[in-house]
Amino acid sequence: MQLGFGSLEACRRVGVNPRAGREWCNGRPGGRKKPPGLPAHAVRVASGRSRYLTEDERIHIADRLPEKATVRAIAAELGRSPSTVSREIRRNGMPLRGDRSRWACRPHAAQRRAEQRRPRPKPGKIGQNPELRDFIKDHLTLRWSPEQICHALRRRFPDRPEMHVVHETIYQALYLQGRGELRRELSRALRTGRAMRRPQRQAHSRKQRFTHPMVMISDRPAEADDRAVPGHWEGDLIVGKDHRPAIATLVERGTCYLMLVHLPQGNSAAAVRDALVDTVQTVPEHLRRSLTWDQGSEMAGHHTFSVATGIPVYFCDPGSPWQRGSNENTNGLLRQHFPKGTDLSRHAIEHLDAVAAELNSRPRKTLGWEPPAERLAKLLATAS
Repeated sequence: MQLGFGSLEACRRVGVNPRAGREWCNGRPGGRKKPPGLPAHAVRVASGRSRYLTEDERIHIADRLPEKATVRAIAAELGRSPSTVSREIRRNGMPLRGDRSRWACRPHAAQRRAEQRRPRPKPGKIGQNPELRDFIKDHLTLRWSPEQICHALRRRFPDRPEMHVVHETIYQALYLQGRGELRRELSRALRTGRAMRRPQRQAHSRKQRFTHPMVMISDRPAEADDRAVPGHWEGDLIVGKDHRPAIATLVERGTCYLMLVHLPQGNSAAAVRDALVDTVQTVPEHLRRSLTWDQGSEMAGHHTFSVATGIPVYFCDPGSPWQRGSNENTNGLLRQHFPKGTDLSRHAIEHLDAVAAELNSRPRKTLGWEPPAERLAKLLATAS
């Protein structure tokens, strides 16, 4: 068969029954091994422990399945993980006729298929499908994240598995340029704007810098933690060139709705306080329950802000940005529009409103891939 003959012709040349030839080719349970005289590629002798299953191990699995051995028992006998054995049975096994609960394997055919799958590099799924590649390129240009694109593909093409990929596939198509599936320039559309991954680093601790006593996040009402009750906001500053111009961001925890606060007078404590007071007063009263901020000096006027608006302010622990996770994630998205080190004073309030509207129209994972604007509209309609 390696020389190009079909199975029937190969059986005739060897002088065996076609059924025996199929059993020699595909393997069969019962402990009987392949007869001598077959091509050398059909028998492999493992040299040392391999991360891949060997042919002998596949034969052992095929012999033990008819004996009704459990997956964990077979894995213990082979010294492998149970998931490795289970995955091998699902990939290369087939249910027995008359008993769908029992499986049988063809170890020799499975070994050959495994060896054929193993060589690298392989052509990627994105590179082989122009329609898929164009869809991903178009949505990366719109600054969609790879995970948002993957879910959009499944919704748009529910019955076409060739159009389904996971977000890691898109990242690899961008990072591994040897494949040539996506241009490196498209990586600039990612939230980080980087064409390679970098390890995460611990944030530096910050010192307490307020004269008026702070109320820590540990004292925040429990209803704000599970996002079930709307009206709890998270805030921060996006600082520009020379740490002078800035934009304040407010994110509602329940709906992920974003509001950008224009700071034309700078980011002093008084300027931030006055701008926040003007912004939150445009929000319905039942959506003004709390505000969570970090310990930045721009919130030195938190007490007067609470007096003017009736919104209590809670502060995160030093070096704990994950306690304002929704706001930190949104600030990362905003850096695509407002890169670090640029002059933020040139952005008018109309531009800030347009950027906020764009982000509020994107699907969000934490909302079940529903845009924040739609979620907030439903919330306001229910309240009215």
